[in-house]
Amino acid sequence: MSAKQCYSTQSHSRVATSPSSVGARLLLGPVLRHVGTTTATVWVQTSRPAQVEVLGCRASTFSVREQHYALVEINGLEPGSITTYRVHLDEQLAWPPPASPWPDSQIRTRRSARESESPVRVVFCSCRRAKPDDPRSAAAMGPDALDLYAVRMAGMAPRDWPDALLLLGDQVYADDPTPQTRRWMDSRRDTSVPPGYEVADFTEYVHLYVESWSDPQFRWLVSTVPTAMIFDDHDVRDDWNTSAAWRDQITAQPWWPERIRGALASYWVYQHIGNLSPQQRHVDPTWRAVQDTSGDAWPALQEMADAADGDPGPMSWSFRWDIDGVRLVVLDTRSGRRLTEGRRAMLDDDEFAWAERAISEDADQTAHLLIGSSLPWLLAPAIHDVQSANAAACSRGSALGERIRQALDLEHWAAFEDSFRRLATLLRQVAAAPRAPATISVLSGDVHHSYVARAEVEGSPVHQLVSSPVHHPVPRYATAALRVAWWGPLAAAVRSAVRRLGVADPALSWRLLRGPVFGNAVATLTFSDRSAELVFERSGPSGQLEPVTRIELAGLSTTCQRPATTPRQESDRR
Repeated sequence: MSAKQCYSTQSHSRVATSPSSVGARLLLGPVLRHVGTTTATVWVQTSRPAQVEVLGCRASTFSVREQHYALVEINGLEPGSITTYRVHLDEQLAWPPPASPWPDSQIRTRRSARESESPVRVVFCSCRRAKPDDPRSAAAMGPDALDLYAVRMAGMAPRDWPDALLLLGDQVYADDPTPQTRRWMDSRRDTSVPPGYEVADFTEYVHLYVESWSDPQFRWLVSTVPTAMIFDDHDVRDDWNTSAAWRDQITAQPWWPERIRGALASYWVYQHIGNLSPQQRHVDPTWRAVQDTSGDAWPALQEMADAADGDPGPMSWSFRWDIDGVRLVVLDTRSGRRLTEGRRAMLDDDEFAWAERAISEDADQTAHLLIGSSLPWLLAPAIHDVQSANAAACSRGSALGERIRQALDLEHWAAFEDSFRRLATLLRQVAAAPRAPATISVLSGDVHHSYVARAEVEGSPVHQLVSSPVHHPVPRYATAALRVAWWGPLAAAVRSAVRRLGVADPALSWRLLRGPVFGNAVATLTFSDRSAELVFERSGPSGQLEPVTRIELAGLSTTCQRPATTPRQESDRR
């Protein structure tokens, strides 16, 4: 593979050429991924092998099963700068598209924490289903909240654009594709045999990503906002790694090996490698193997996927970003679980030790700490206690408990008691430190409602912030059940019942401050010096994003916040 050449953007200029009618085309991207003080990473998928150029920096595509990708690593940028960029394939302009209605894509580099004076904005969300071509299904799903965000953002001044977008899982739904994808599956294989209308291999994963990421609104948004991603269960399969019993059942299926290879290989290509800084990527053994391959890189990715699908595997998918004084540590709460009954852990010991270092290292120089976990750490108390009781029953070998666990998705942090307590201990220590961050927030998705809960700890405020879904229908019975789950009297009754079963109280207590909010939504965190504000917005009947609730996260007193005593929707308490 040809080596990438790169020149300082201060001395390099290019006269834009007309888009080529032949040759390589952009199938997906550009997607702006990790951005540092002088570096940036741009990801693309192309229709054929090509040389990709962004701001004078070039990369050759690599191939995986007849699909072609490139990561262009841009360096020589000025700290705190804003640079408009274009994408060229084999010297021909490929981005922006002709007569694009969208603003120019930009790269905004980071400053150091000491130099940063502007607010830092982080948008986070989860659970984004592709648009179905069936009008009834599309109407039931409602507008995509990220599409609406992109449309509004295009009319804003660039100085008000977010500094990062965090997608907290279920970027694609491999176990429940759209009607149009099912028809495409019918055209390539016999869907009357397992896995039926579930994704079977890498090629079908490619189809899902192209379908989901081709929306013009989403495509422009991620071309200009640095985007971080982590998977959750539907990126692979519902209940992925729920328990050892689940793994025994799924690994006995003859179609599973090709499915999990396709899942992890496509995740590595489309999501993981862009999460890494250039320094981290260059020491990644899979990245080096792919770069050293002149032909199909599938064997290197298959080797990685087979090793990563362990209990736990050796692959680490967690990562850390530092954004002008705001630290984001994103944890893999799916792939690296330890599932042996009696020793269950959300993260294995090595991964948790990494998380402790990433969270605690130089914490006194961090204004605000964000911890990304696709699964909420703090659930409605009644649900937390049910999951803890179920985990205790399963550890004693209850077959009924295992069936209930898989049927009701009882596999959040509460079902991994030691991990829940270990994270609680860590956050207590960070919050109580003499120069603690002003706020500590766990960002999550998955549960198809949005809320703010506050943990009762000394020192800096610790919050659980959940934004879910971006684009996914929620049945009425589910919204009713989730409202009731936050009801104080129910929580007290369930806690009393599980105590009688010998289940210990959680390691800390917490209260609901805002929510639950239902509907397609995104959340925006705005940090300025030691202050922090959260805004939930959801798609409304007007076809625009509508603010649902706003809350200041810094400086809240634990005595002034009234716990929720009725299962009321936040929009009723605005």
